Amino acid sequence: MPAPIEPQPLRLTARVIVNVVIIGAGGRMGCAVVRAIAELPERLRVSGAVAATTSKALGRDCGELAGIGNIDVPVTDDLAAALARGDVVIDFSQPHATQSILAVCRAARKPLLIGTTGYDPGLASVFDEAAREIPLLVAPNTSVGVTLLIELTRLAARALPAGFDIEIIEAHHRMKRDAPSGTALALGRAAAQGRGLDEARVLRAASTTARNGERHDDEIGFCVVRGGDIVGEHTVLFAGAGEQVSLGHRASDRAIFARGAARAALWLAAQAPGRYFMRDFIGLKTET
Repeated sequence: MPAPIEPQPLRLTARVIVNVVIIGAGGRMGCAVVRAIAELPERLRVSGAVAATTSKALGRDCGELAGIGNIDVPVTDDLAAALARGDVVIDFSQPHATQSILAVCRAARKPLLIGTTGYDPGLASVFDEAAREIPLLVAPNTSVGVTLLIELTRLAARALPAGFDIEIIEAHHRMKRDAPSGTALALGRAAAQGRGLDEARVLRAASTTARNGERHDDEIGFCVVRGGDIVGEHTVLFAGAGEQVSLGHRASDRAIFARGAARAALWLAAQAPGRYFMRDFIGLKTET
């Protein structure tokens, strides 16, 4: 059998317009990404919009859904056909579809940015395998500010003594399904790395926010709030004896996530196959 064709990174110049396929185009984040791409008409263009077979958005123009007027890109459930017209893919759909979406993008050799959270943690090895063939960026949060918060959390956990207990508090709107949020888990992972704790153990403990008795020295606590229309708030508290250090981020408009995803996708389209993170996009890396 002939060897698979390696995807060639786009050579981005001021004149190149990158075609973007949006998965989850009928949802709130999908529509926000359409609007964010419209803010960069000289660099990005929506070339495909995909939604689930049961979506009420099917057949409708994704520009009209997003409130920017008709852009002649109807929403379809045929991902493979949409990929034929795209240079890079942004996925803000549902976690149960993550693995199948990854497989289709891998077969088409298309760079993929996954902004969906709540997927099976066991997909980590699948991500690594796919990244040998396509540029892959998995981002629990596409905000540049949150990306900085994650790196600062890693630094603080490394610098502060073990006597500073770590608590991660997150709040989101009442409709968010996964808890703790993907961002809270990323913060927990960064804190564990900084302190030299077992990441897997920390993330397993995050599956329950209940606590009985005194806390342990190697514990990272998680607190979840769900209510109203909170876009997203994350605080990492380092509580010591007589002093506390608090790092936080508050989002008031989900457009920040869409703009971050759009710009990261533009960057990803020019990368070679590999596993990437938002810290790579902003050029900041504190992990050893």
